Amino acid sequence: MRLLSQELENYLGKEVTVSGWVNSRRDHGGLIFIDLRDHTGIIQLVVTPDTKDSFALAETLRDEFVITATGTMRERAPELKNPNIPTGNIELVVSSLELLNRSDPLPVNTHDDGPETGEDLRLKYRYLDLRRPSMQNLLKKRSEYYQILRAYMIEHDFIEVPTPILANSSPEGARDFLVPSRLHPGKFYALPQAPQQFKQLLMVGGVPRYFQIAPCFRDEDPRADRLYGDFYQLDCEMSFVDNGETVRKAVEPLMKSLATDFGGKKLEIISEFAKQFVPKDSDIPRIPYTEAMDKYGVDKPDLRYGLELIDLTDALKGTEFKVFQSPCVKAICVKGGADLARSQIDNFTDEARKLGAGGLAYIIYENGTEKSPIAKFLQESELAKIKELTGAKDGDAVFFGADEKEKVNKVLGQLRISFANHFQLADDGIVAFCWITDFPFYEWNDGEEKLDFGHNPFSMPKGGLSALESAKTDAEKLAIVADQYDMVMNGLEICSGAVRNHNPEIMYKAFGLLGYGKKYVEERFGGMLNAFKYGAPPHAGCAFGIDRIFMELMGAKNIRDVVAFPKNGSGIDLMMNSPSSVDDDQLEDAHIAIVEEDD
Repeated sequence: MRLLSQELENYLGKEVTVSGWVNSRRDHGGLIFIDLRDHTGIIQLVVTPDTKDSFALAETLRDEFVITATGTMRERAPELKNPNIPTGNIELVVSSLELLNRSDPLPVNTHDDGPETGEDLRLKYRYLDLRRPSMQNLLKKRSEYYQILRAYMIEHDFIEVPTPILANSSPEGARDFLVPSRLHPGKFYALPQAPQQFKQLLMVGGVPRYFQIAPCFRDEDPRADRLYGDFYQLDCEMSFVDNGETVRKAVEPLMKSLATDFGGKKLEIISEFAKQFVPKDSDIPRIPYTEAMDKYGVDKPDLRYGLELIDLTDALKGTEFKVFQSPCVKAICVKGGADLARSQIDNFTDEARKLGAGGLAYIIYENGTEKSPIAKFLQESELAKIKELTGAKDGDAVFFGADEKEKVNKVLGQLRISFANHFQLADDGIVAFCWITDFPFYEWNDGEEKLDFGHNPFSMPKGGLSALESAKTDAEKLAIVADQYDMVMNGLEICSGAVRNHNPEIMYKAFGLLGYGKKYVEERFGGMLNAFKYGAPPHAGCAFGIDRIFMELMGAKNIRDVVAFPKNGSGIDLMMNSPSSVDDDQLEDAHIAIVEEDD
């Protein structure tokens, strides 16, 4: 039987065998003390000269040697008890000691205290980094987290179904990882960006409610909240559902329970604007995409603080100040902003310029007056209106954006986050959820200078076929709203979902408005289209980024800290040395030739 360290106190006076790693060794002349560590904690071993062979072996032990010890459990002397560990009242007096394996000097720290090891070195020796108690606890918490996810879905009649890893290429918004086919030269599988088509086909196949903890693969640049290459999501779908609210209500209790019961957080929304979008039968707002962009500048707002964008366009109409003679003028009132040093304001101004703004106008309110390089260009009535609409008081600062509406939202939306970070407005003990709904069905692709799908082509446009048929101009197409919804948690997008398009005619028309013919649609999505011709039920679903949720619940700042074996910020697995070159024979089998780039 394997004992947990906290259970050892029940074996006082009895013979016990323990195994683990040498956490530390202390030689006190006549006695040798060894702190033995495993995944459950630490127990102190006492080796005396009476056990000649064991004592001789104990003298040679070093940190991270693997040993087994047998002995009698006893209570420590009162003056030697250690209140800082669960086993601090007991110790094992060793009768026999066995060396299981040696360890070379360690390249990384396996303790949570002591010198900090750089990330690349930690990832290269991840198997050693995982020995740290904090990492062991994270692995156990993640296992518990997965059990909660599965238990909830099964309890609510979802059926777990695994879907293929070798699949077809699908337009999910990121680059595919392609897998060449040995049996079919010149053709490729793609690792799935999501099980989107398969889960919709399960609905056609009569599955009432599906879920899986699905591996997903996307070739997109890593970030602090996004892993490179592969990640996991809680994927689910529901048959005979034609509105997103049914899905939202099905999964909300799970997310709220994870935040409070599992994560120990408090649910609260600080942003007053968001509260008007809370429905009667829920406490989580449903904020339309356009409202979110207008008020927060982003479609994943952090509601743990206010700092909403305030529209001053109408109030400043007719101003003689040329900067504010723009299609859109907005402002953010930063409480306590008057304390910002000039160098800090310059840093925020540099950030605004990097985002495309010409600069960053501001007004500081102190002692009943306005301090600002722009105040002299504004009328007294305009200054009064700005103060009234922003709610600015002494000690505050108001920052402005003036340009096309989309650019103003982008700049001030990112500055809102930067101001909140600077003033530490986001409480780590709070989780603020919201749903963002009614995303644009189409969007303008600046890179290719054409219209494209906003999220993916599998969503149902609100209004169905008639909404598509009535759209003739680009402006009318851009006005079409998709029945799509994202869940946001503390400024992180944690879920994306939609009511699905289960009608072939609507799919043909959706692609047709972008200039794609039926042949293209059938070549790319023939399997799904054919299935929809045989009585496809209406269906809807969503997928949660469970790595990202876990990161936020654990209070980690980087998603790589909560995953067992992540790649580094450049997408390299330093431990396994991948990606790597392969043999010519393997390339030949896959019908691939490497083309060297010209210098």
